[in-house]
Amino acid sequence: MVIIVLGLLVGLVGPRLFGRVGQSRTAAARAQIELLGAALDGYRLDVGTYPATAQGLEALDRNPGVQNWNGPYLKKAVPKDPWGNPYKYRCCPGQHGEYDLWSEGADAAPGGEGENGDVVSWSGEAR
Repeated sequence: MVIIVLGLLVGLVGPRLFGRVGQSRTAAARAQIELLGAALDGYRLDVGTYPATAQGLEALDRNPGVQNWNGPYLKKAVPKDPWGNPYKYRCCPGQHGEYDLWSEGADAAPGGEGENGDVVSWSGEAR
């Protein structure tokens, strides 16, 4: 009888808990994108432009050979997104602003919904 009750509880509560994990990862990606954006702004203040797409986010950690670089601009190495994938970066210009910075979510593919949705720098919400 105890095993049946435990099974029912896991069946009812488990999916809700796993849904929260997905929401937490999306929130973490948003927070990391904000921090990376602040680091990119610091880089731009020193160097005069954002790093080119070819230089990528690694320019925040290591000097890509530009004058006035005063980094590193992050306390640690450039993080991967909460799903273990590198953040995508396009600059100068991006398609949505001076630069575009995004994660493609859990499925590592463009678009999607929920945890598979893209988390982008040009919007406060997953897309």
